[in-house]
Amino acid sequence: MAELIKHDAVSKLEECLRHGPQIDLNTEHCLSGGMYARTIHIPAGTVLVGTTHKKDHLNVVCGDISVSTDDGMRRITGYCVLPTKAGMKRVGFAHADTVWTTVCRTDLLVIEEIEDELVVQSDQLQTRKSRLAMEEVNKLEK
Repeated sequence: MAELIKHDAVSKLEECLRHGPQIDLNTEHCLSGGMYARTIHIPAGTVLVGTTHKKDHLNVVCGDISVSTDDGMRRITGYCVLPTKAGMKRVGFAHADTVWTTVCRTDLLVIEEIEDELVVQSDQLQTRKSRLAMEEVNKLEK
């Protein structure tokens, strides 16, 4: 029951945030030797909700952020490597500028295919929304 309450609370937060102003997290991608790293830059004062991951992975965090973990909310300061099990969906608040890198194993080479393989609702990722927004702007300019 507690898990359902957590999931419900995360869903409500996500819906509220979806209607507020959005910021660009400057997503960077890196592929090497069957590993994919996705890095976001989270400005201080940012509240964010991630997506549910389909596979176990690692997060490399540098900054100051309160984030949901398997054991509840945790404040991470400085540098931390945080393992994550498949099925986890995180929420967080950046107390200071924070860099967050997710590292996953993949045999794929195309970023959109990797995103589809690794997360639920990949169409909701900011990288997809940014691309779609630019396509809409380009259509309007024609």
